[in-house]
Amino acid sequence: MSRPLRALVACETSGIARRAFEAHGFDTTSCDLAPAEDGSNHHIVCDVRDGILHEGWDLLAVMHPPCTRLCRSGRQWMSGPGKWTPPKRLPKGKTVEILRAEFELGVDIFTTCWNAPIERVAIENPVMNDLAKDRMPADLPKPQLVQPFWFGEPAYKETGWYLRGLPELVETNRLEEPARGSDEWKRWNRVHRMPPGPERARLRSRSFPGMMEAAAAQWANHAMRAAA
Repeated sequence: MSRPLRALVACETSGIARRAFEAHGFDTTSCDLAPAEDGSNHHIVCDVRDGILHEGWDLLAVMHPPCTRLCRSGRQWMSGPGKWTPPKRLPKGKTVEILRAEFELGVDIFTTCWNAPIERVAIENPVMNDLAKDRMPADLPKPQLVQPFWFGEPAYKETGWYLRGLPELVETNRLEEPARGSDEWKRWNRVHRMPPGPERARLRSRSFPGMMEAAAAQWANHAMRAAA
């Protein structure tokens, strides 16, 4: 090609995925409602739904879209038995109206990104609950579920990738798992063991560099072969 492939990394402020794609030849821009932590001028502060998806990208990687109300662990707060019945309890400080608005936001961002006019799309999201699945596009596949330790990161955090026009990730450096209950096993579970606090959500959603290095390398190779 006469120009480098262009990648948009959406819903990320850390720059971890952006730098990985840059290192593998993509002309990469990230975007989020918050500024980039590394102060990069390749980051745009915006809502991903406000038009940036239509600016001629070759690949879209959506890293941390709001998923708290879409995932299976959040189902208990959204509905009781059946679908959209009153939940048995609510999170502290939340109302049913707030939860429903957060659910609608998650659905809107996910579906807008999935339906973007971009040939290759990867959206990071956990396995969804039944309420969220009911609102998803008909062509949405099951997610590929991977773990950071498949890519040399000593950590547990099941990560789901919804892929369109891209191959599933292949593990690159699988680590031997520690004995269950050992001190090392507890360290591998540090993401799940983080104490409550204002930074918990941001830190728990942070990308693993090893996984993003593998994703950027494999998807760049696929995209460049297809474009040749």
